[in-house]
Amino acid sequence: MRTSACRTLTDRPQAGETEDTVPADLIPDPASEPRELADRSSADGVDQVPPAPSMAPSIAPSTASSAAGRVGAVQPRKPGASGTFDNPSKSLKQTWKPTHTRKKEVLKALGIFQRATADHLWRMLRPGDRHDRCTRDTLNALKGEGKVRVETRLESGHQLWVLTERGHKEAKQLFPKSARMSVLRKLQYDDDGEPVDGDGYDEHAAAVTSTAAVLTGAGYGTPLSWQTEIAHRLPYRYTQYADLTMRAPDAGVPAMLLEVDRVNEPVDDLTAKLRRYNDWFELLAPKADKDKEKAARRQGAAVHDFRLWSRIYPATGREGYVPVAFVFTGKTAAQRASRMRRLEQSARRYFAGTRYPWAGFTAVDYHQALPVVVTELERITADPAGAAGAVWRRLGREEWQTLSEALDNPDGERLYRVQEEESRRRQAERKAAEREAQRPVCARCGTKFTDERWQSVIQTSWGSTGDNLCGPCRKEDVDRAEAERAARREAEEAAVREAAEADAKKGRGLFGRRR
Repeated sequence: MRTSACRTLTDRPQAGETEDTVPADLIPDPASEPRELADRSSADGVDQVPPAPSMAPSIAPSTASSAAGRVGAVQPRKPGASGTFDNPSKSLKQTWKPTHTRKKEVLKALGIFQRATADHLWRMLRPGDRHDRCTRDTLNALKGEGKVRVETRLESGHQLWVLTERGHKEAKQLFPKSARMSVLRKLQYDDDGEPVDGDGYDEHAAAVTSTAAVLTGAGYGTPLSWQTEIAHRLPYRYTQYADLTMRAPDAGVPAMLLEVDRVNEPVDDLTAKLRRYNDWFELLAPKADKDKEKAARRQGAAVHDFRLWSRIYPATGREGYVPVAFVFTGKTAAQRASRMRRLEQSARRYFAGTRYPWAGFTAVDYHQALPVVVTELERITADPAGAAGAVWRRLGREEWQTLSEALDNPDGERLYRVQEEESRRRQAERKAAEREAQRPVCARCGTKFTDERWQSVIQTSWGSTGDNLCGPCRKEDVDRAEAERAARREAEEAAVREAAEADAKKGRGLFGRRR
C-alpha cells in the first residue's frame, strides 16, 4: 500500500532551502512588519494567518516569481526590475529577527506535518511574505535553540526540517488536546555513532505537503485545521487512509478528504479508494436502528442521522457525503487529463447520484452520492488566484470552477424543490382543466354553471326538475312557476268569492225577502 507523506511521515524526503543572494534593499525590515503579525500575543496561533493565496509551486527553489514581491491572488502583479530576487543574501549583515509568534507557527506546522521545507512553511504560514527568508531565519533560530534539525537535503537543494525531541515536547504544549500530532522523527546514527541523514521522504510526501501549503495560502483553513493520514476503518478488515483531511468552514468547506496522486497508481486503485470511502460513509452509527435507517433512505438527508460519518465529520451544508478531492501532479498535462477522464468513467456509480423517478424531473438526488472533485497541482500554481481560482472540476461536469462552485449542486435539491413546485402547479392546472371539462352547461342558454350552482345541484342530487339549467334560468323558471301559482291562487280565490256572492244574491231574491 502506498504510504503518504503525512500518515507517519516516515517516507520520502523533501526539500530544505538553498541560500540565494539578493540586493540589500529587498531585505525585510522588522519595523515595517505589520504590528498584528509581528507582535501577536502568545495565545494567538496560526489560525490567525492571513489567507493570502500561494503563487508558485511549493517544490520549486525558494525564490519568488517576481521582483515586485508576493501579492494577493486577486491583486494585479506590479512590474519589477529584471534580475532581482526576493531572497535576501545571508552574507549581508542586516537579517530578519524571528518573532516568538513565528517560532510557534513553525513548531505547530512541523507538529502537524512532521517534515517540511522552508518553502512549504513559507507558503503555508506566511503566504503574504515576499520571500521565504524570514521562515528560514526562524528555522535557523529554532535550530540554535535545539528545537528543530535538518533531517536531509533533497535533490532539489531544499533542506528538510523536523522537530527534535525538545521541539516536539514544546509543540505538543501549543496544541489543544483534540489536535492530532505527528510522531517524532528520531535522529539515527551509523555504526560509528555519527548522525545520518533521514530517508523515506519521497515526491509523494512532497506533493502532499505542497497541496496543504497552496490550499492554506488560498484561505482554505489553517495549518491547525489539517489532519494527515486519517484512518477510515471498514468492517472487512481494511483501513482507508486519507492523505489529507481539510476543515475550512469559513471558506464554505466544513470538511474535505484529499488524495494526492502523482500519476503512478492504476486508475483502478483510485476507483477502489472511492468505493471504500463510499462503503465507509454507509456504515451505521453504533446502536443505530437498521430499519429506521432503511426507511430514511427515501427521505433525503434524514438517512445521515443514522450513519457513522455524521458523528465524526461536520455536516457538509450540501447534499451527499463529505467530498473527496484528487490532486494530480507530475507527468504531462495530457497524461493527467487522461487520468481524470478514466477515473470519471470508472467511478461514475459513486458520484453520479440518481434521478428522481417522477416524470418531468431533471433534478438529481445527491443525498447518498460521493462528491468528487479533481485538480492539478500545476494548474493551481499557474493560476493567478491559486487554489481559490477556477482550478477544480467536479466529476460529471465539463467546466472548471472554483471549489465552492464545484461542490455546489445546482441540479440537486434546489432544482428538485423548484421542479416539485412546478409539478404541483401543473397538476393543479390539469385537475382544474379536467374539472372544467366536466362542468355542466345550461340546457337553455348554454352558459356554464357557476361553482355555487354546480355544488347546489350535486347536493340536491341530479335528475331533479331544472337541474340542467344555470342559476339565472332556474330562477326564471322558479319565478315564473311562482307567479303562475299566485295567479291560479288569485283566480281560485276570485271564483270562490264570486260563487259566494252569487249564493248571497240568490237568497235575497223576491220570495226570499222578509216583510
